[in-house]
Amino acid sequence: MCTMNPSRVYDRTPSGSASGRAAEGTSRGALWSALLMLALLLPVLPALSSSSSLEAEWTTWRGPNQNGYLDVDGLVDAWSLNGAQQLWRDDFVGRSTPVVFQERVCASGRRGDGRTRQAVVACWNADSGEKLWENRYTVFHTTVPFNRVGWGSVAADSETDTVFHFMVDGQLRALSGADGSVLWERRLHEEFGRFSGYGGRTNSPIVYGDQLILPLIGSSWGPQGRPSDRLFSFDKRTGAVNWTSSPGGRPYDLNVYSVPVVAESGDRRVVVWGNADGHIYALDAHTGEKLWGFELSKRGINSSVVVADGKVYASHGEENVDEAAQGRLVALDLATGEEVWRHSVIAGYASPGYRDGRLYIADNSANLKVFNAENGEELWEINYGTVGRGSPVLVDDKIVITEVNGNILVLEDGAEGSKKLSEVHIDMPGESGRYAEIYGSPAVAYQRIYFTTEEGIYCIGDPGTAFSSDEGDALSGLALAPAPAAPEGAAVATVQVRPAELVISESTSHQLEAIGYDSLGRSLGPVEATWSIAGLPGSLNAEQGTGTELALGKVNQGAVGQVVATVGEVQGATRVRAGGALPWTENFDDLEAGGNRPWWLGKAKFEVRVAEDGNVFLAKPPSNLGIHRHNLYLGPPLYSGYTVQADQYATKLRRRKPDLGLVNAGYTLDLQGNHQRIQLRSWGAELRMAETVDFPWEVETWYTLKLRVDVEGEKTRIRAKVWKRDEAEPEAWTAETVDELPVVGGSPGLYGYSPLDVYYDNVSVTAND
Repeated sequence: MCTMNPSRVYDRTPSGSASGRAAEGTSRGALWSALLMLALLLPVLPALSSSSSLEAEWTTWRGPNQNGYLDVDGLVDAWSLNGAQQLWRDDFVGRSTPVVFQERVCASGRRGDGRTRQAVVACWNADSGEKLWENRYTVFHTTVPFNRVGWGSVAADSETDTVFHFMVDGQLRALSGADGSVLWERRLHEEFGRFSGYGGRTNSPIVYGDQLILPLIGSSWGPQGRPSDRLFSFDKRTGAVNWTSSPGGRPYDLNVYSVPVVAESGDRRVVVWGNADGHIYALDAHTGEKLWGFELSKRGINSSVVVADGKVYASHGEENVDEAAQGRLVALDLATGEEVWRHSVIAGYASPGYRDGRLYIADNSANLKVFNAENGEELWEINYGTVGRGSPVLVDDKIVITEVNGNILVLEDGAEGSKKLSEVHIDMPGESGRYAEIYGSPAVAYQRIYFTTEEGIYCIGDPGTAFSSDEGDALSGLALAPAPAAPEGAAVATVQVRPAELVISESTSHQLEAIGYDSLGRSLGPVEATWSIAGLPGSLNAEQGTGTELALGKVNQGAVGQVVATVGEVQGATRVRAGGALPWTENFDDLEAGGNRPWWLGKAKFEVRVAEDGNVFLAKPPSNLGIHRHNLYLGPPLYSGYTVQADQYATKLRRRKPDLGLVNAGYTLDLQGNHQRIQLRSWGAELRMAETVDFPWEVETWYTLKLRVDVEGEKTRIRAKVWKRDEAEPEAWTAETVDELPVVGGSPGLYGYSPLDVYYDNVSVTAND
């Protein structure tokens, strides 16, 4: 049976329990139960202001000040494995920075072996180390290997008691801090064309006010069809898109992990981050308006910036734009983006730390350099290892820093130099001489140090100091003053329609609202607007007012369009991508050469062609740059329990033969040319549940491929047939497998791994019986 969910992102069905049972697999309820759109979407509110305190929580990877600094004292400066200062440890495989809030410590990582390999987010009692819950992810549609899963750090929000996690394969989840149940989730790969790549570098989200802000490299539809590193703002409570911004050019890299930073710039709140196109950009934090850009590198930016005293400090480790030398540390004016000073440093991974007018930067070779933040004068330097990836954390008169080769160090922070106060080395148990990789940075809260390694998660502190969170004085979230209110009578400079993006199904209704902002991005609240609809079947139930309801009509296969709100001469819009009810077919006959469907994702690598006999078909030629492996998603991820079928044809060049196939709800049917076999899989890099069957087949011959996925309770059954197009369909399935860690729905599509041309025709997507 096929099901469709028009509003999966708003599902808040729990998949865990308050008693701490593991949240297993992908939540069936959270992924596919249909709930109506919220009737009213609230305007974004700034984070509350608070001064730093002893009990400050560490809810984002660089702490409440977003610079690695926390004004605390009483932390230990020496400890040993299994010593008294090691307050607790638990088995865990992590490569990210944990967060600490609500007396819990939470982190992302990986678990399992063979068919059970998954991504995971887990939470522990911050005092005792008791594991409270674990949420496991089934990884799919990515070529990122298992040892790079869990790269991105989680973010936490004490106001809503939520943990947010962005995965290597494009899944974004909001989890209950209490029990790990899924509150909402989005598939940014199938919804907005997020690129997966194979490097594994993954952005980490941050929470600002009511927003969850996350960079996303990809190619969507319409004006967002060109590849770009965009910034997305989601409503932290519902997952609805507040705004998107595309400030940059074509990305140099498809995987980077610069984390955004939100800062005060006069009456405006700005978000600053390093882009995959080599620039540093500053945007209005409430509207996404681009304020300035500074070109820093000839490759994508991985390190995050630090903002302090009206300056932005940024670094990279690639080739500079104005000289052949590698690496640079710069100070930029926050208001204008103009360069203030520069220094030659190859620091492409670790992000700077800042306190009391001094800037701390770890270079790629694990040298910690300290600068006068005002003028760039280098004050001192210390070597602490071989490979620098983790960012420095500044507490008391100490510096806590990790080194990839299994080392965590505490350094003295002196006026004129430094020395090692302690250095602890961690090896992998049972693997003689192999260190435990440490890529993340420490988190500090409740007078304790928390960090993850490949070997486990640790809590370090003084055993003589009683655990205390002192909730009344705790600083939760970012240490930012509230944005001032717009003055009475201020003119509307920006109209924001919320949600700003909708991925929906036919014959559904969705409430929209217009929010106004002045020229400094200060909210004016809901504003009266004139509403109109463009490019979509359907109607609006109100043409005037602060809100309207979109009643979407029948969609044959797919549709895209906009709902526009106009206030005077200012307009804002919601972009809509819709999927039609099954069944539907696609034979491309009404398309001209080079044409496409506007609702397709990944279409840049595919093209419609017309043969000499007039037959119209889809082709996937070799890629001009990069890899030849690509998916074309023919619709949004709204479907479950269906079958995809298509005719496919492979060309050849001497001994070279392509791979081609189908995509169904997170699974791929791959007809492999050189290997002469069929493979069913969900995770290309790991083949976690892959089933491979020998199948001799001929190139330059049309074949029909059929892929069916059925959800059967707590598992999925995946079946495939392949036969020559001019022959009768065989009764028996050519390949079949069962996945006990199922992907229970997703987009239908076409697959090709083609160093030469492959062709597709006569596609059908039908509901299972």
